Amino acid sequence: MKQRFTFFLLFAGILFTSAQKPSQQWLDQKFSMFIHFGLYSAYGGVYDGKPVTRGYSEQIQSFAGIFSDWYADSAKNFNPTEWNADEIVALAKEAGMRSIVFTSKHHDGFCLYHSQFTKFNIVDATPYKRDLMKELAEACKRGGIDFAVYFSLIDWNFPQAYPISSHNADPLTPEHYQFNLKQVEEIMTSYGPISEIWFDMGSLTPEQSKGLYDLVNRLQPQCMISGRLGNNYVDFSVMADNEYPDYKMSVPWQTAASMFDETWGYRSWQKRGSVQEKVNEKIASLVKVISRGGNYLLNIGPRGDGSVVEFESEVLKNMGEWIHSNSEAIYGTKANPFPHAFSWGDMTTKNNNLYLFVKNNNQFIDLSGFSGNIATIEVLSSRAKCRFNQNQKNNSVRINIPDNTNITPLTVLKVTFKDKFTILPSEVIHTNHLSAWNAVPEFGHSSLDYYCGYKSLTGYTWDFQTNKKEITPEITFTENEIGKEIMVRVDNEEKVVKLNPSTTIERVDLNAPFDFRFGNLYTKNGKGVFGYVEEENQENINTSNWKKIENFNYEEKHEMELNPRQSVLFLQEIESTENQNIAVEIGSGNGVYLLLNGKYITAHLLPTQDEYQKEIVVLPLEKGKNQLLIKYFNHKADRLNFSITPITGWIHYKMKLPAFKLKKSATHQLSIKESNPDSKVSPLRMNNVEVRF
Repeated sequence: MKQRFTFFLLFAGILFTSAQKPSQQWLDQKFSMFIHFGLYSAYGGVYDGKPVTRGYSEQIQSFAGIFSDWYADSAKNFNPTEWNADEIVALAKEAGMRSIVFTSKHHDGFCLYHSQFTKFNIVDATPYKRDLMKELAEACKRGGIDFAVYFSLIDWNFPQAYPISSHNADPLTPEHYQFNLKQVEEIMTSYGPISEIWFDMGSLTPEQSKGLYDLVNRLQPQCMISGRLGNNYVDFSVMADNEYPDYKMSVPWQTAASMFDETWGYRSWQKRGSVQEKVNEKIASLVKVISRGGNYLLNIGPRGDGSVVEFESEVLKNMGEWIHSNSEAIYGTKANPFPHAFSWGDMTTKNNNLYLFVKNNNQFIDLSGFSGNIATIEVLSSRAKCRFNQNQKNNSVRINIPDNTNITPLTVLKVTFKDKFTILPSEVIHTNHLSAWNAVPEFGHSSLDYYCGYKSLTGYTWDFQTNKKEITPEITFTENEIGKEIMVRVDNEEKVVKLNPSTTIERVDLNAPFDFRFGNLYTKNGKGVFGYVEEENQENINTSNWKKIENFNYEEKHEMELNPRQSVLFLQEIESTENQNIAVEIGSGNGVYLLLNGKYITAHLLPTQDEYQKEIVVLPLEKGKNQLLIKYFNHKADRLNFSITPITGWIHYKMKLPAFKLKKSATHQLSIKESNPDSKVSPLRMNNVEVRF
């Protein structure tokens, strides 16, 4: 009995260990191959003798209006005899890619593997008669790289699924959901280890997302699950197609990129241009992603006969030459440790080194904001030494690029320190007043479905200085934050606190006559997915292409006809005679994204389909003209309900936090996160919080 119990504990320990995600191997991949290949590849973006210029070519059935039976009949001629799995793996390795993500099934429902639940697959429906995906999985194993799959959550061939729509975000019928469960189970049990599953499209219920998430975790505990599964069931976040965020994230993430923005599947008439220009473009994109801590997934779209387009092969091989010469700066590295990028380029870090990716028009570059003694600086690919002049007092160094160094497209410099180096905080607060506006925000990427992806703020961090050896912070919050359970970290000590309304209450009243004024209100239609706001980071938004609203009633709840997955923007001008805090009450439906003077305040788009909800937003106005931008998003409702109400008084709740002992250091750090969030990417929604000590 004792032996059995010991074995049980050992087995349980193995299961627990195996379920830890992400693995370091997945984080260290950095560069992977995406393959869009399927029945659509044989069309090559052409139908009825004409190029189909609308939409992605892998969705030609939808955009060309091909009848389902006609499209299905084309499988009888699909015979990719030029496909060679080992050559594909060899190409990926030559390019420096560490895994392959393969389209097991795209939106058309055609399976590139031998599915037991539909005859619409490459073995049963085509003259090829071979399980192409199994051959690729086995080739990946032989080649020593990871194998992963893409799986479309919508299916235009399944009889009980929703028909083809314009937006690819249809819900799943109960029958379709059960069908997906069966297909995902057969993929997870018949094709060896799967490093990640790349779910795509559809608009699932939270229960459906959870069901698929739990299924994959049960069958392959280390398989990473993409955020496009929806409802914030996520192991790694996925940006919108070809999106490159200009901010760092605290969660594992990935950018998927096509060779050309216009398509993922093969397009015979695509204008391809210069190989070297495309190499430069994609290397720059790779560096942008890994310098912000993500993985880069670059797509190829083979022809219908299975052959790789020569242009794409050449691009990957040329990328590989540069990548292999600079592999030390790519694999196993961490994101740029500085809180910002530099004008001369990007960087990564590993061990005691910084790796600087420098644009070629620089004869010298400056790096500042660190402490530590530099030992050597060299060009990574050639080991040529760089002359440099370090200024210890200014925590900076000027680096001279050696003559005749012009490595296309980026020169990589390796900066090695004698001992450890430290990155200095971008902003050290010398007062005892911490707020959302002087914090360093921490971001994730939330996604209910493809159209609902957005930058979600998940935490705040402050670097501060004080002569105190111990602090007992006091937190101030509004009714929005009541009941939240937060994790407060000061230096190396963490404590969980629940924000209690039965604390000190203080009413904030603005005295008349008010020293601020609501000015013009403008509106325009929103663009793109929920998280896309082109005005973000614009300090002064040009309103020439906006419509001015006359006689808007700020006290009323308004209704607007707005289709699902559509958005509308409002721009409120506010004149202030001084720097001051005021508050507005924002009424919204399900989704709202707020900016003040181009700066991110908060954003949330929640699984609950609220018709109307209100929240207080405290605005730190600057003297002069301010611009409050509000993006309202309608996820699934018939109409949008909204309101904008300036308020002259609101309640502050004040609560003492536990005492924290400070470490022996000139600079200290305090951070706030939700202690038990629904998801690692759930928005914190504490933009009104202030901390004093």
